[in-house]
Amino acid sequence: MSASAIPDYPAEWRRALEMLAKSGDGCTTLVLFAQGFPSTVIARWVDCGLVTATTERVLANQRSVDVTRVRITDPGRLALAR
Repeated sequence: MSASAIPDYPAEWRRALEMLAKSGDGCTTLVLFAQGFPSTVIARWVDCGLVTATTERVLANQRSVDVTRVRITDPGRLALAR
């Protein structure tokens, strides 16, 4: 996909993409929820190809917990470069 084919996105999407781009390993959905991004918006980013979301198992308080980690994609970086 060329940079010119990427549509303009709302300012809140840009803020999230900037946050994800700065994070070397992405963010969990819980962090994104805390920043005010609902699951429906995150799902839309995935549908648009701006981010990927993967479920990972982590250890928290000596318990294994599944978390969803969101990472920016190359098209997401192109959208930021616009």
